[in-house]
Amino acid sequence: MATPVPAKRGKKPRAAAPATSTATGQVQSLTRGLKLLEYIAEAQGNVALTDLAQQAGLPNSTTHRLLTTMQQQGFVRQVGDLGLWTMGAHAFVVGSSFLQSRNLLAMVHPTLRRLMEESGETVNLAVMDKAEDQAVIIDQVQCTALMRMSAPIGGKLPMHASGAGKAFLASMQDDEVTRLLHKKGMHTYTPHTLTPHNLKEGLAVIRKQGFSFDDEEHALGLRCLAACIFDEHREAFAAISISGPVSRITDDRVTELGALVIHAAKEISLEYGGVR
Repeated sequence: MATPVPAKRGKKPRAAAPATSTATGQVQSLTRGLKLLEYIAEAQGNVALTDLAQQAGLPNSTTHRLLTTMQQQGFVRQVGDLGLWTMGAHAFVVGSSFLQSRNLLAMVHPTLRRLMEESGETVNLAVMDKAEDQAVIIDQVQCTALMRMSAPIGGKLPMHASGAGKAFLASMQDDEVTRLLHKKGMHTYTPHTLTPHNLKEGLAVIRKQGFSFDDEEHALGLRCLAACIFDEHREAFAAISISGPVSRITDDRVTELGALVIHAAKEISLEYGGVR
């Protein structure tokens, strides 16, 4: 029969820390530092440490350690007698490398295809040609239905009578809209093309609901919904739209499809320009 061996007296060995605790702490610190960087960027100026700590929900001491670490790497810096915090030069260097490498078409095309599958309709990407004050289609994913919208790549859209065009107009100040329409005119394409008065009311609705709606204003039997994509300067430079026949884009689908273009435009705005 085996005799039990008495345990040696002394301190119990300390339990080994979970392998993930260190990694979790490092990720947490990185996350906190990046959030502070976002708060400083959003302030578009100089921010006090206490304000940053309050926004991040952190103690002043923790916030100061994080900022000091980022300062050593050149991402933030202190300025003025009050020691306020602002963006550092290295943040610009990193951001510039992203701007140089991004490709709008490569970035957006998968979203266009997904949106076509979700909606069952043709999806377009248009950009704002500021030199000519008009919207231009630069990419398209056509649906598989026999009756479908088809516009040539490079095709120009009327600003006052198209989904993308009206989305762009809604992103502008009223005086800029007046200048543009005075320059381009408001050609009547169908009996549904808006008048100047109706357009003004329509733009107010677009700004409120977040998407535009072309209800047979450019071509009879065709409807289109669109939402703007914003760059890092929060300027609308492109728009994504869903187009199809009235028989499929019925009144009860307008809200549903409008939500789809809003969601897609927000996704692209975040990926392309970092705009939430």
